[in-house]
Amino acid sequence: MALLRILTLEQDEEALRKKSRPLEVVNQRTRTLLDDLYETMQEANGVGLAAPQVGVLRRVVVIDVGEGRIDLVNPEIIATDGEQEDREGCLSVPEECGIVKRPMTVTVKALDKNGKPFTLTGEGLLARALCHEIDHLDGVIYVDKASRMLTPEEMEELEEE
Repeated sequence: MALLRILTLEQDEEALRKKSRPLEVVNQRTRTLLDDLYETMQEANGVGLAAPQVGVLRRVVVIDVGEGRIDLVNPEIIATDGEQEDREGCLSVPEECGIVKRPMTVTVKALDKNGKPFTLTGEGLLARALCHEIDHLDGVIYVDKASRMLTPEEMEELEEE
C-alpha cells in the first residue's frame, strides 16, 4: 500500500472539479487503489476519500465513520429520506468547515472490491459521508453546498470540545 497526495481546492481546483468515469471492471488494480485510498484517508484522519481527491478520475470511494471500512466502486444514490444540517469538512479543503444540509438517510448501490453488487443504507454521519464522497465523483465539493463557512473562532471552539 502507498500513501497518496491529497489534492487541495486551493492548489488543484481544476482537477477536483472534473467528473469521474465509472469502472468497467473491478480488478487487482482497483483493489490496490482502494487500499491506497484507505491508507491515505486513515493517515490524514479522515472519514472518507474519493479517487478524484488523489487525482484518479474513477468512481471509487472509501469510507470509515468508525463502523468499519466501506469500499464503493461506481456508487450511486438510489434513495434519500429526511434532513440533517451539520458541520462538514474535507481533506481537500484543510482547516475549514461549513454548515451543509444533507439527507438523514441515504441508500446507495455500488460494487464491492470484488466487483459484486450490493446496496447500503446509512444514517447520520454515514449518510453525510456517502453524499459527500459521491459528490466528489461529480466534481462537487461541500463548499458549493455550504450555507455558510465557520469562522476561525468557531473552528477553535470546536477543536477545544
